[in-house]
Amino acid sequence: MAKRLLVLLTKKVIIAAALTVCVSTTMKAQAEFEITPSADLVSSYVWRGMYQTGASFQPSLNLSYGAVSLGFWGSTDFASVGNFDLGIPKEFDITLGLSLGSLSVALVDYWWAGEGSPYGEYKASHFFEAALGYSFGSFSLGWNTMLWEANGGVDDYEQQFSTFITAAYDFSVKGVLCSAGIGISPWTGMYHAGDSKGLVFSTISLKASKEIKLSDSFSLPVFAEAIVAPNQDNAFLVFGISL
Repeated sequence: MAKRLLVLLTKKVIIAAALTVCVSTTMKAQAEFEITPSADLVSSYVWRGMYQTGASFQPSLNLSYGAVSLGFWGSTDFASVGNFDLGIPKEFDITLGLSLGSLSVALVDYWWAGEGSPYGEYKASHFFEAALGYSFGSFSLGWNTMLWEANGGVDDYEQQFSTFITAAYDFSVKGVLCSAGIGISPWTGMYHAGDSKGLVFSTISLKASKEIKLSDSFSLPVFAEAIVAPNQDNAFLVFGISL
């Protein structure tokens, strides 16, 4: 009897130890430090329904450890290559993010003052945004609010807390990954055009992505996005290649 109890206890200890090792290994794997470089080539750069530049190169670098990430993203207009005059379109953004399952939070520093402009003049040329995202299945929601909007050095500048809210649905059609989305701005801010005020529809979009097989070992990811911007009274069709 004692021997059977000892054998049973030993088995339980072994199983518990195995489970401990598995959990520990899983947690360790989840907390591994990762560096991910990538880049996009786009026919035009459109941000939240607003035209930014023409054909552009947009590299990014993401550092992550477990649920925490630090991302760097940039954009340079091809028309700027070889031209170093002040004011050339150029963007450099930094994002500090935290992922908690389906919930994500982030703080973003936007800088798009242009090539040759001083990067360190935060009051005059940096925008700081708080972002909150939640996904459930194929649906995702996002809330983005500017905590600080660059005032260009104007002392009587009034903070608008410009806000952009998104809703998207992802689906697949014959191997093509698609995403349909809308974007609204609930109150007057930087996303408004002309004399528009209050709640406005900023974007209605459909994006399709697919990998084009060029050889047995290489596929080229491409995407196309149709964007209607009701508030800007404009529309865009953007093509891109992801590297």
